[in-house]
Amino acid sequence: MKKNSSFSHAHLLYVKKVKRETIFIWIMRIAVLIAIFGIWEILARIGAIDSFITSYPSKIAITIGNLFVENNLIYHLGITLYETILGFLIAVGLGYLIALLLWWSEKLRRIAEPYIIVLNSLPKIALGPIIIVWCGSGSRAIIFMAVLIGIIVAIITMLNGFLATDKNKILLLKAMGASKFQILLKLVIPGSLPTFISMLKISVGMAWVGSIMGEYLVSRAGLGYLIIYGGQVFKLDLVMASTFVLCILAALMYATVALLEKILIKSSK
Repeated sequence: MKKNSSFSHAHLLYVKKVKRETIFIWIMRIAVLIAIFGIWEILARIGAIDSFITSYPSKIAITIGNLFVENNLIYHLGITLYETILGFLIAVGLGYLIALLLWWSEKLRRIAEPYIIVLNSLPKIALGPIIIVWCGSGSRAIIFMAVLIGIIVAIITMLNGFLATDKNKILLLKAMGASKFQILLKLVIPGSLPTFISMLKISVGMAWVGSIMGEYLVSRAGLGYLIIYGGQVFKLDLVMASTFVLCILAALMYATVALLEKILIKSSK
């Protein structure tokens, strides 16, 4: 039997077309990025923009190289990554469990709903001084900030996903004698998988916002600290370099979640 003989010629052509479009999109993405960096570099070199304020790609690369050679980059990167990942995991885990509890008990959900709305609307930076008093000025305060920013979004997103479960399917399972726990385990949780993936993607950004915001307030190390320090001493190449590294880390973390999405979807089929 020839390979792919079970697929029609039209299907194979469609698959090839999709692959070509994907390759084209990636090439264009890379080309746009190279063009942005190239124009930025040229404008800074010819003096069309103030390189002291905007820096430029080659200087940022040199700054990153110097930080790496001095071992400062790995040290600060490791601290920020630890705080962000731990804050992300705690926020996602607690948010998921609390959303399950709120789905399970309608009375509890109705009692807690106004408090969740208020906490979601509250500017978390306003709680900075309180968090410092509670947790001190170390990593615990930063992790707490990351959790505080991410957990409310996780709760609201997952609760909406649980509540969006088809009511007719729930009634059908009840008619068949299924308990509430069985409905949760067999219908609600599997059916909310797309919402769970969306929550993870949102929580990635929330975790980085929380950790960097926390480092702005209390940290003496980390990428947020480097950004603040660079701004205070007018080393804007250090600010841009730290921001660039931060963007790469955030993109890698998001890509990890996207890979997890593919694995979960494949395993659920």
